[in-house]
Amino acid sequence: MDEPIKKRVDESWKEQAEREKHAAAAPPPPREPQTPGQETAAGREEVEGLPQARFDLFIQGLAMEALIGLGDVPHPTTRKQAVDLPHAKYLIDLLGVLEEKTKGNLSVDEERLFKDLLYQLRMRYLSKSGGVAPA
Repeated sequence: MDEPIKKRVDESWKEQAEREKHAAAAPPPPREPQTPGQETAAGREEVEGLPQARFDLFIQGLAMEALIGLGDVPHPTTRKQAVDLPHAKYLIDLLGVLEEKTKGNLSVDEERLFKDLLYQLRMRYLSKSGGVAPA
């Protein structure tokens, strides 16, 4: 490489490294306080009165609906327990599909939660349906 060009490249590299070093050492700009309905640091919107959207809460919600269908938990609106095995089976199968489609993309805790929920729901379904297991 030509000596003057090499010297300019070396100087620009050193200047860039120095700028990055100073930028990394500088304190982050102050954050404005978050209010409900604003974007959070994770990029998810918080809505007043609702929990943050999380995968574990999503699958637990589906599991709770399955428990309602199995008649193990009262319906939140009617406060009555009623067995709806086809609906419970659909939700258990749906959770199974989600487990299959998300394989390799879950944390260890999420995988464990999935396996435990599905096992418990399938066993409850078996006891309610007289031994006919969901897929």
